[in-house]
Amino acid sequence: MLPKLREAKYRCDYRIWLKFADGVEGEVDLESELWGEVFEPLKDKARFADFSFDKELENIVWPNGADFAPEFLYQKLRPGYALKPASESSAA
Repeated sequence: MLPKLREAKYRCDYRIWLKFADGVEGEVDLESELWGEVFEPLKDKARFADFSFDKELENIVWPNGADFAPEFLYQKLRPGYALKPASESSAA
C-alpha cells in the first residue's frame, strides 16, 4: 500500500516536517536530494520554502513542477520501508 501524505510544514533550511495517514511523522532533510534540472533551483532556500501541500496528489510540490514521490519521503522517515508488489492472488 502506498503511503498517504496528510500534512507538510516547512521547518528551516531544506527541512520539512511530514505526517502520513498511518501516523508516521517526522522531519526530513532534502538538501542532498536537490540535484538535476528540476531540483537545482530549489537550492535557493527561499524557493525551497515555497512548496505547497497538494491534497489531491497527497504530495508536496513546488511552483517549478518539482516534487518528491510520497513513498520516497516515507522511506526517508522509515529507512526499512520498501514498496511491496501486489500479490499474485489479487490479480484476477
